[in-house]
Amino acid sequence: MAESAVRKSPRGVLLDVVVTPNAPRSEVRGIDPWRNAVQVRVGAKAQGGAANEELVRFMAGRLQIPIPSVQILAGRTSRRKTLGVAGLTKEQVLRRLQLGGA
Repeated sequence: MAESAVRKSPRGVLLDVVVTPNAPRSEVRGIDPWRNAVQVRVGAKAQGGAANEELVRFMAGRLQIPIPSVQILAGRTSRRKTLGVAGLTKEQVLRRLQLGGA
């Protein structure tokens, strides 16, 4: 299941996520089997781009890469987003997010 949410791309890895803002804490909740996406909860509200900023910061921390290595490529105003991750392989992303499939 994680295989479809995390894919190789010419510039690194593409990661489909479904974001829940205003959570008690930021965390990766696993794979949403219906949406084929990684479920991520963020502690920021979805106002003024705060949830997007928290998502990028949190994912960079979880992946142990610099913040500029994570970008929102699609879905900036939606709960469903595609992230671009530079500097890691698909297997490294799966392992660091503890999603299995690596």
